[in-house]
Amino acid sequence: MSDAATNEPCDACGEATTDALARTVRLSVDRANIDTQRLCPECFAEWIRRYEAEMAGGDTTAASDGSDSEIIID
Repeated sequence: MSDAATNEPCDACGEATTDALARTVRLSVDRANIDTQRLCPECFAEWIRRYEAEMAGGDTTAASDGSDSEIIID
């Protein structure tokens, strides 16, 4: 068994990240893997902030006038 840690790049910023520090985010729908990302601690923290903002209904980059420009009506 090897004690050498691998240094693969973060999928968001490209910086080398050791296995001990890397976080893996997986998106699955109906048990089918849609996306998997390997993230460094900083990019993972940003991913969590963005996820929390979007799940709370507030986009930190959205206009503050209350308009919703992303509404799609079929």
